[in-house]
Amino acid sequence: MGLVQAVVGAVGGVLADQWKDFYTVPEGLPATAALFAAVPRGTNAGRGSNTNGSSNIITNGSKIVVPEGYGLLLMQNGAITAFVAEPGGYEWRSDDLNSKSLFAGDGLVSTFITQSWERFKFGGQPGSQQAAFFVSLKELPENRFGTQSEIYWDDGFLNTQVGAVTRGSYTLKIVDPILFVKNFVPASYLQPGKVFDFTDLDNAAAGQLFNEVVGSLAPAFSLYSNDPSKGNRITKLQQDSLGFAQSLSAAVEQGYQWKSDRGLAIVKTAIVSIEYDANTRELLKTVQRADALSGARGNVNLQASVAQGIQSAGENGGAAGVMGLGMATGMVGGLGALQQPVAPATPAAEDPVAKLQKAKQMLDLGLITQADYDALKAKALGL
Repeated sequence: MGLVQAVVGAVGGVLADQWKDFYTVPEGLPATAALFAAVPRGTNAGRGSNTNGSSNIITNGSKIVVPEGYGLLLMQNGAITAFVAEPGGYEWRSDDLNSKSLFAGDGLVSTFITQSWERFKFGGQPGSQQAAFFVSLKELPENRFGTQSEIYWDDGFLNTQVGAVTRGSYTLKIVDPILFVKNFVPASYLQPGKVFDFTDLDNAAAGQLFNEVVGSLAPAFSLYSNDPSKGNRITKLQQDSLGFAQSLSAAVEQGYQWKSDRGLAIVKTAIVSIEYDANTRELLKTVQRADALSGARGNVNLQASVAQGIQSAGENGGAAGVMGLGMATGMVGGLGALQQPVAPATPAAEDPVAKLQKAKQMLDLGLITQADYDALKAKALGL
């Protein structure tokens, strides 16, 4: 009985696999899908006559349509045999015995007999496996990260260690599909009907990436805040999605070799929130005050702060409070040490004797009259 079943299965499989197929992307894919098998569109739509073909054999002459934003990865017996990055329609051609088809001009008698014999040896199943997979070449969104407790890094501008709890998201891109499939995608996803999605909570491989990103956040913050081209200001981070993405990508590459080993890269980030620890918040307040007291507005702000302090001292301690404030300011140079508007210098009063000597010379030269001289003399002497 086993022999008869094997013969029937072998012949039936050969007949079914003579049909050409039309492969493209499956329907209903999420926007975050990264890798998935090509499907025979005609059969899935219910209009194809071939409903018994082998799922792991692609018949010669079959058409595969590659849409924009995707690459096509071809596999034979578990090994990658080709990759196509350009969109368009392609025809499958293979030297594998199981792919031969009379509809593709591969002959009638030799195709049937040889394939039937080979499949008979494997119990009626083809002794080969062929597959076509689509790989997304787009930016894949909604990859989230977040920390449950503070992370710490050395901040170049604040010149100390700072800490924060943060969360956000990043877009991911597959920059080398062959590395991605060979070195990272688990074998369970290299099957028809399976979809590798970085946002899938049940995807253990994607979960590993999440942990590595979280582990790289502190080095990424350090790279960003200590980069002179970024102005050494961590407060600019939420408005600089590309700049921080570069720092995060560099930290991930340094720690886990995403690009060189896995063909992955972080493209953009979106920081949803940063909650600094208590010490960092106080430091940032001090920096904000220092910024406010510098430049053209510094004098006004400083005087306003002192005036507020005098008012508070008067309200809390009366005259004694004001005296205490005066003593404190005296220890650091007094209120007079504050920046004050520079008043124009008052010209020194002219010596009356010198003024009279000039008037006498003018009288002797006939430049003024005696009456003029007497008037100048009376003014100089205050008469």
